[in-house]
Amino acid sequence: MTSPAEHEKRALRAELRERRELMTSSERERTSIGITDNLRALVERTGAESIACYLSSPREPDTRPFLRWAQDRGIRILFPVTRPDGLLDWTVGEDGVETEGFAGTPEVVGERLGPIAINDVDLILVPAAAVDGTGLRMGWGRGYFDKTLGSMEKCPPVYAIVYDGEILDQVPREAHDEPVGGAVTPTRILDFTPARQRR
Repeated sequence: MTSPAEHEKRALRAELRERRELMTSSERERTSIGITDNLRALVERTGAESIACYLSSPREPDTRPFLRWAQDRGIRILFPVTRPDGLLDWTVGEDGVETEGFAGTPEVVGERLGPIAINDVDLILVPAAAVDGTGLRMGWGRGYFDKTLGSMEKCPPVYAIVYDGEILDQVPREAHDEPVGGAVTPTRILDFTPARQRR
């Protein structure tokens, strides 16, 4: 049976998806510059030498210019690879080849390092549909990142990457939802500490 929170999430996701669809190419270009600048500032602020970050799809905030910058800086990047069992594997994508993943998202092809490879990174950057002011993250419903973050004993800083209009007063919550420590938008870096502290 579908819970009230699940119903709310479906409606909110549909609204947010439509907003992303309606963005113009000039808006996307402008937000891409802001996202890149703020992700670079976050990496410099945290001193991260290794990160986990996803390849953005065309409707998501653009992570690609930032990833090129990070690679040029010699920062080690782990890219998520979806698996049929609902877990994420990780790769450094040594060949620079891209494919469509199990969940229909763009992914990097490379040697699989296993789900626990993420335990060694200094910073985790995750996609989101929305985030609220307490650090509660609403994803797109597949649960990959909630499972990953929920299984980590010692978690480095986790930031969601969203558009400015996707920082909301409140998002619907379910028991499995994992908070994030901050969010990066085209205009700012938000910190929600201590929301991401582990129990």
